[in-house]
Amino acid sequence: MRRNANLRLLPVLVLLLAICGCGDSVPGGQNGQTNQSRADGQSAQTGQKQDQQKDFNPYQAPAFADSVFHAELAEGNDRAKIDLSQVSQGYVGVSAQSERRVKLQVIKDDEAAYNYDIPSDGTPVIIPLSGGDGTYSFFVGEHVKEKSYAPLHVTECEVKLQDEFQPFLRPSLYVNYSKDSECVRKAAELAGNAESALGVVTAVFEYICDNVTYDQEKAATVQTGYLPDLDETLASGKGICFDYAALAAGMLRSQGIPTKMVFGYVSPGDIYHAWNMFYTEETGWVSVSYEVKAGDWYRLDTTFSANGADDTFIGDGSNYVDVYYY
Repeated sequence: MRRNANLRLLPVLVLLLAICGCGDSVPGGQNGQTNQSRADGQSAQTGQKQDQQKDFNPYQAPAFADSVFHAELAEGNDRAKIDLSQVSQGYVGVSAQSERRVKLQVIKDDEAAYNYDIPSDGTPVIIPLSGGDGTYSFFVGEHVKEKSYAPLHVTECEVKLQDEFQPFLRPSLYVNYSKDSECVRKAAELAGNAESALGVVTAVFEYICDNVTYDQEKAATVQTGYLPDLDETLASGKGICFDYAALAAGMLRSQGIPTKMVFGYVSPGDIYHAWNMFYTEETGWVSVSYEVKAGDWYRLDTTFSANGADDTFIGDGSNYVDVYYY
């Protein structure tokens, strides 16, 4: 298991000060106030609001970063195909045909393997190259017996990313959305009221915490191979940690904010858990339980925050152990 000691999450208490102005409701002429003076005051307030609106510069999201399987560029055979044409953009596309269970194994530079259950009906899926630059090997296999898989297609590729953020800016198997997804529309709506990337993170964080509750029944019955449906989580207002993390990642990525979905362990209890990390070049305090500094990745745990977990779990981030990045 890998641990990133540079990542920190610090609980903060933010005091929001609201300056409220109360005007008299007496008719003009009383208390020395004339109708003309009231009109002048209203005009001044209107002018101030207009000035504030002029000063507001909404966050501008970059063009939507999509991920596409290019069948005409894929290598392989009639049983399995791998599209390596977009590796510089941080992902590969894979499709397979089999009457048996199919798995994809991805290994970068002989590090820990990433194993995926993928559709066996030929439906293509997108897999992020979350390990960054290096040599990747890909094994597509069909189940034979117990834990054994027979190869359908095997290949490898040297990867040089356009930049380190590419795998975490696009839809993929675990964080699956499109330009027309409802969660993307909601993220854009929230971003329209923010002035910065940090403002977008805050708005998305608070929206998820306010509108999604933990689904205890689902947690007790979820099956191996489960994949989140971001729009369903948004509509139902319920989910498990996988759903929380996938929804946050999809909403933030759609607005051009690099966001990892992380699987790992949280103490006390060594709970296997999913959370997020986001990246920003901005600096400043945000009105949720984390501190951000320039040029680093920071944790975002919507599951615990939404459901009232205290600092025993969230703490300073030292009790999180990262295992897989998606």
